[in-house]
Amino acid sequence: MKKIVTVYWIFTGLLAALMAFGSIPDILSVPEAVALFDHLGYPAYLLPFIGTAKLLGIIALLVPGFPRIKEWAYAGFTIDLAGAMYSSIAVGDPASGWLVFLIGFGLIAGSYIFHHRKLQGKASKNQQAQLLS
Repeated sequence: MKKIVTVYWIFTGLLAALMAFGSIPDILSVPEAVALFDHLGYPAYLLPFIGTAKLLGIIALLVPGFPRIKEWAYAGFTIDLAGAMYSSIAVGDPASGWLVFLIGFGLIAGSYIFHHRKLQGKASKNQQAQLLS
């Protein structure tokens, strides 16, 4: 169980760092983020909204409890990355830029899988405790 929790926190910590790396410039509407959104054809006023949504998703993953909100955070991160990757492909960006998206999808999958393994381990431990009492 300890190994599962450790691997979960590695994936989740890296995922949170990746999303924070994208959300802070979005919230602040830094010139590079505005230029990227302009390149993709999106209005700059969406930046703070998307950045705030990412930040709330990070908080949802890091705060204990709230399993349904965590599920929504995982879904939101997946949709965010899928939309960003599609937008990048649609404007003709080179395939070499897809590595960040693939790493992001891998981190989401790892965090999600080990989150559920962690929950299964806790449920199994609770069942064993009930049988012994």
